[in-house]
Amino acid sequence: MIPLVMLAIMAGCAAFLFLKGTLLQGITMIFNAILAGFIAFGFFEMLSRLLIKYSPGAAVWAPLICFALLLILAFAILQTAAMQLIKGKTDLGKLPEQIGRPVCGLVLGYLVTGHALVAAAMAPMPNQYPYPRFDARNPNPARPTKPVLSPDGFVTSLFATVSKGSFSAIAAPKSFAVLHADYVDQLYLNRHKVMEKVPLMTSAATISVPNKGGVRQAPDSLRDSDGKSISISPGDTLMLVRVELAARALRDAGKFTLSQFRLVCGQRSGGKASLTGQGQAVYPLGYVGDKGRLDRKPLDEIITAESTSGEPVNMDVAFAVPGNLTPLLLEFKRNDVTQVPAPAARGEALEVVPFGESKAASQPQAPAPEPTPGTPPPPSNGKSSKNGKSGRDRTTERVEGVTGPLEQN
Repeated sequence: MIPLVMLAIMAGCAAFLFLKGTLLQGITMIFNAILAGFIAFGFFEMLSRLLIKYSPGAAVWAPLICFALLLILAFAILQTAAMQLIKGKTDLGKLPEQIGRPVCGLVLGYLVTGHALVAAAMAPMPNQYPYPRFDARNPNPARPTKPVLSPDGFVTSLFATVSKGSFSAIAAPKSFAVLHADYVDQLYLNRHKVMEKVPLMTSAATISVPNKGGVRQAPDSLRDSDGKSISISPGDTLMLVRVELAARALRDAGKFTLSQFRLVCGQRSGGKASLTGQGQAVYPLGYVGDKGRLDRKPLDEIITAESTSGEPVNMDVAFAVPGNLTPLLLEFKRNDVTQVPAPAARGEALEVVPFGESKAASQPQAPAPEPTPGTPPPPSNGKSSKNGKSGRDRTTERVEGVTGPLEQN
């Protein structure tokens, strides 16, 4: 279906430029379409936050509405300006015009199709629309089904390429290729179970990761639910990320799938996460369940988290991280993003806890050293600091999401 639609759009654009346009107009329209796409990708989240603020009921549709609106308005303004600058028909010669016009039309139709597919993937529709990118029963992020020529992948990767640190002079450097690594895959996997009423986004900050020991290499003693050693691809490192799900947010975010978790990995500079350059999204293998064993789960399995005590729900989620990369961000659903600390040393890693356990889960494996005689005792871990969390439990800095700026802990 998609190849036929793409062919129809490309043929329509080629016929229009061949019969009514010029080669110069075709080239101008291509550049305007690219620039309009950059504007839409760069600012649709900011506009979405404003729309959600004044119309919360439109939250799930906000990205699609804002992306499409920015794309259309930007292209219309750029095209109007170009028409004012290029008045009249500029003939570059019979042969260049006859060949160049339909070629430009095909390229323009390809770009239009790519942006249209991205916009459609933002909608809360069944996962087979606009096309089934992943298997309905067992989605595999490593094997997406792409349309012919992958127009949606092209337009997103094009913007990701130019966004790598390009806004560092305006604010803190943030690359679309890191914040939205493998963006098209992310859109489809996030709404894989939308028809089973799994929310696509959160209305409040839901996830956090302890700053000390929250990311660590899985212990050698960890076994799967059958008591067997855990096998991963050669060159990968099995890592556990302690995800704390805020009790106050579980009312609308407590139902989810593992496909809605993404660990974005990349390079660190000076021990600090760099949000520039290129990122790679890694999806969970499972989580630590009963008896402290790893329950390997398919990405489409629906999980429900509840907190009756009002305490955060702890979840040790397992990821197979490529050996040459390190975790930078943990992302949940469409809009909740937080930075994660550098992987902890063995002695500083947190104990493995079963999913749902909320007691003293952030204690490091190694005991605290005895204080030196004559020195003042350290602050008690049982008392909270001004922000309501102890220094041990302090989480890493959050990253702005679609719902608005999230607090820094």
